[in-house]
Amino acid sequence: MKALLRYSLILGNLIMVSPAVMAQGSLNADRANTEARPKEYVNGEWQPSLVPDGMIDRVNHDNRALQWHTIREIDVAFKRRVWKRIDVKEKQNVAFLYEGDEYSGGGAFIEILVDAARRGKIRPFSDDKFTRVMSTEELDKNIMGESTTTTVIDPETGEEKQVTTEGSFNPASVDKYEIQEDWIFDRNAGRMISRIRAISPLMITYTEDGLPRGFRRLFTVYYPEARDVLAQYEVYNPENDVRRMSWTDFLDRSYFSSYIIKTSHNNPTQETFRGGGFDALMKGDQEMNAIIEKEMDMWEL
Repeated sequence: MKALLRYSLILGNLIMVSPAVMAQGSLNADRANTEARPKEYVNGEWQPSLVPDGMIDRVNHDNRALQWHTIREIDVAFKRRVWKRIDVKEKQNVAFLYEGDEYSGGGAFIEILVDAARRGKIRPFSDDKFTRVMSTEELDKNIMGESTTTTVIDPETGEEKQVTTEGSFNPASVDKYEIQEDWIFDRNAGRMISRIRAISPLMITYTEDGLPRGFRRLFTVYYPEARDVLAQYEVYNPENDVRRMSWTDFLDRSYFSSYIIKTSHNNPTQETFRGGGFDALMKGDQEMNAIIEKEMDMWEL
């Protein structure tokens, strides 16, 4: 009888304490999830959220880039290099404009590239031939622009003085990207394989009157060495907030819209398509169709 009474008291205490224990355990789990979120934010204005999602029991997304299979030179039957341009203003490319959130690390795509270059995770090259690596100082100068000195008049004393304004970087000024892509027919795989080789952000430049003048290449990233870094950041999905993919998957699978501006086909001087506008777009489509037809021809040989 005493043993039964003692057991009842212990069971009653457990029932009374269990909600508190469960709440503390849930709080500890939330803290663990919060601490597991990204520590290296690419944008200094972003800060990690101090509370959990609340609606979803989130887990830390530890993404990894799938390694490309090796293509042996003896298995290559055909190879052509194309240069494409991505316009972030197109609807299919809205992911490049997404500023990130407190769970994904924050930052637009250009901020991810700049942050990785500054931290030494990837090398910023001066051109898409990868002949020279830019220093951190040169990278900042190219991105931020040079400081300007102007003469202003002090409203109180009426004296002239020199005011130096440091350059600033606006991610929205990068509205185009240029990618270098290789199309390779692999006999071992039995199909045409496309792989991105280089990514170059292009910043719009203006005249003194504030009119658009052209584009300036900020730097070039060797994509194969950037794949592991880009796999750590998620791409915005306009259709579903929880179904996201990494930037590596997004680029590898060509989920973006682009157009060809230059190819290695019958182009020894490496010139872009002349004329611009509609004629250049038609020329790019013809070159892409030629690559597709080449793949079909391989099966007929």
